[in-house]
Amino acid sequence: MTDPGGTDAAAFCADLVRTHDFARYASALFVPAPARRALLAIYAFNVEISRVHELVSQPLPGEIRLQWWTDMLAGSGHGSVEGNPVAAELLLAIRNFRLPIEPMSRLVEEHQFDLYNDPMPSMAALEGYLDATASALFALAARVMAPPSEEIAHLARHAGLAQGVAQVITALPRDASRRQLFLPLQFLEQQGGELEDVFSGKQTPQLRAAIGQLIGEARDHLKTARSLLPTVPPAARPVFLPLALAERELTRMSQAGYDPFAPQVASRLRALWTTWRASRRGEFGG
Repeated sequence: MTDPGGTDAAAFCADLVRTHDFARYASALFVPAPARRALLAIYAFNVEISRVHELVSQPLPGEIRLQWWTDMLAGSGHGSVEGNPVAAELLLAIRNFRLPIEPMSRLVEEHQFDLYNDPMPSMAALEGYLDATASALFALAARVMAPPSEEIAHLARHAGLAQGVAQVITALPRDASRRQLFLPLQFLEQQGGELEDVFSGKQTPQLRAAIGQLIGEARDHLKTARSLLPTVPPAARPVFLPLALAERELTRMSQAGYDPFAPQVASRLRALWTTWRASRRGEFGG
C-alpha cells in the first residue's frame, strides 16, 4: 500500500476523532493497525463534515466548506488537497481499500441540512438523514474490514439509525441553543409540545414524551442490529462497537427523571470500559 502522506496526517486524524468522536475512536482500537488507519481517516472526514455548522455563523461559508469536500471527492479540488491531512488520509484509504465515492458525496450533501434552521419535519425525514450519514459511515467502515454484502448493508442501516437517534437526543441542548431541532417535529406536535419551549431549554412533559417516542424507535433499530451482527463476517463486527455505547445512552435516557437539558460529563474511561467489555462478547468478534 502506498503512503504519500506520512504519519503526521494519520496522527492528525487520530487526534481529531479522539477529540470529537470518542465512541468511534474507541472502536477503532479493536481492529488491526492498517485497517485502523483507514477507519480513522473515514471518521475524521465525518468529523470535519459534521462540525461545519459549528464553525460558521451563516449558511454560505458552510456551503463553501462543504463544496470543497464535494470537489475533492470528485477529483476537482481547489488548492492543495494533499496539504489537508484529513483529505490526504481519506484519499489514501479510498485508494487502498477501493472505497466508493458516492456515499461520501451523499454524506456531504446531507449535512447541508445542518446549516439552516428548518426543524426535522418527521421520523421518515430523520431516517433519511441518518441513512445518508450515520448508516453510511458504518457501511464504509465495514467495507475496510470485509467485502460488501447485503447483510452488512442491512446491519449498517439499523446500526446507524440506532446510534444516530441516540446522538440526536444527546445533542439536543447544543442544537436548541442554535435554534435547531433534529428531534422530529412530528413527534413534538403529536405530544402537544412547543418549539419555543425546546429552544429556551425548557424541560416539559410533552418534550419528554416526544423523546420517549424517539427512544422507542432507536431501541427497535438497536434490537434489529444486534440480531444481525452474527450474519456478518467477524472481521467487520468491531466497527459496530459504538452500538454498545449507544445502548448505554438509551438506557440512561429512559430512566425516570431524565432531563435532556441537564449537563452530562462524558467519561472516556467509562466509554473505553464499555467498548472493551462489548468487544469480549462473541457478537462483536470472532
